[in-house]
Amino acid sequence: MKLEMICTGEEVLSGQIVDTNAAWFADTMMNLGIELQLRLTVGDRLEDLVSIFRERSEHADLILVNGGLGPTSDDLSALAAAKVLEEELVEDTEWREYLEKFYQSLGREFPPSNLKQCLLPASAIRVDNPEGTAPGFRIKLNKAWLFFTPGVPVEFKTMVTEQFIPFMQKEFAAGQATRLYKLLTLGHGESTLADKLSELTLPDNVLLGYRPSAPHVEIKVFARGDDGIRQLPEVVEAIRARLDTAVVADNSPGIAWTVHEMLLAKQNTLSIAESCTGGMLCSQLVEFSGSSNYLHQGLVTYSNAAKQKILGVASDMLDTHGAVSPQTARAMAENVRALGDSDFGLATTGVAGPDGGTEDKPVGTVCIALADRDQCWVQTIQLNNRSRNLIRVLSCAVALDMLRRRLLQQNCLVPYSSIPSTVNNI
Repeated sequence: MKLEMICTGEEVLSGQIVDTNAAWFADTMMNLGIELQLRLTVGDRLEDLVSIFRERSEHADLILVNGGLGPTSDDLSALAAAKVLEEELVEDTEWREYLEKFYQSLGREFPPSNLKQCLLPASAIRVDNPEGTAPGFRIKLNKAWLFFTPGVPVEFKTMVTEQFIPFMQKEFAAGQATRLYKLLTLGHGESTLADKLSELTLPDNVLLGYRPSAPHVEIKVFARGDDGIRQLPEVVEAIRARLDTAVVADNSPGIAWTVHEMLLAKQNTLSIAESCTGGMLCSQLVEFSGSSNYLHQGLVTYSNAAKQKILGVASDMLDTHGAVSPQTARAMAENVRALGDSDFGLATTGVAGPDGGTEDKPVGTVCIALADRDQCWVQTIQLNNRSRNLIRVLSCAVALDMLRRRLLQQNCLVPYSSIPSTVNNI
C-alpha cells in the first residue's frame, strides 16, 4: 500500500502555523509499521487542489487530505473534490439535521455559514466528526481512495484514530508484517549515539532511525517480515548493551511518563521543590491522570525568602553557599520530603538565564538533589549555551532520571556525554 498525505491551507504553506498534524500522522503510521511515501502542502487555490488530487490519485493507493473543510470561503477541499470528480456538491441532509440539533442543544442559532459544511461531492461517503461541525468524507479517484479530514488537531486526531485507521486496515489487505521498537535516550547527542552503534551488524530486514526531540533522542528499531520480527529482541538487547546508561525508557513518550508509571506501580510518594525550573517538573508529572496518587506537593520557592520561610533552608547556608549550590539543593530536597512525609524529595536550583550568571556559576549551572528516607544524592550539571527553556527542560529530565534510577535501585548519578556534571558529596 502506498500511503500519501496532502495538507492544505495558506497558513500552513506560508509557515504561519506549524503543521503538527502532519508530524503526528507520520509518527502514528510509523508506529503501525506503515511508512508515509509522500507528503505535500497546497495553498487555498482551487485549481492547485484539483490538479494535485488528480495527479497523486494516479500514484497512491490511499491519500489522507487534511484541512479545508471549514465554513469560510477559503475552505475549498470539498469543492475541489467535486470538481476533480466532475460532480456537483450536494447537501447531506442527515448532517444538516445533526448540526441543527447540535446547535439547538447549545441554545444557539444555527449559523447559515455552517450550511457549507453540509455540502459534499455527490458520490462521497461521509465520515462523521464526533469533535466538530465539519464532517470528513472519502472518495475514490483513479486508483486511490482520498480520505478528507478537518484541520483542527483534536478533530483530525480523533477521526484518524476512530475512522481512518479502521478503514485503512479493512480496505487494504495486510502486507508484510512489521514491528517497531523505540528506545528513549537522554544526555547523549544523535551523532554520539550513532557512533556507538556504527559497528553493530544489523539483519537486512531491521533498520535504525533517530528522532531528536529535546530532551531526548529516540532510537527507532524497525523490523520487516517474520524473520526481522523474530530477530528484533536480540537487536534491541545488542543496542541496549552498547548504549548502556544512555537508554532511559522503552516504547515511552518521555521520561516523565515513565517515572509516572513507575511511581504508580511501586506506590511510592513524591514531593518536589523547584527554583529555576519554576514548576515545570511538577507540571510534567501532573499531565498524567493518577498523579495525585503519589505527588504530595510541588513548591516553587524562587526567592531566597521563600526557600527560608517555606522550606526552612537556613539563612546562613544561603549566605555562605548561595541559592545555586549543592548544599541548598540538598536542603530543599530533604526538607520538602520531610514536609510531605514522602518517600522521595526532588529539588532543582540553578541559573536559567539569559542573565544572572557569574564567573563561578555561569548561566546553565543547575544543582539537582534527590532525597529518600535514608540518603540524599546531589549533582551539578552545566547546560552552557542553551536557551532558558532548554535549560529548564533538560534539568527536569535529569532530575526525573535520577528518580527513575533510584526506583530501579540503580546508581542514580550517571555521566551524560552532552551534559557535563559533577557529583557533589556533601
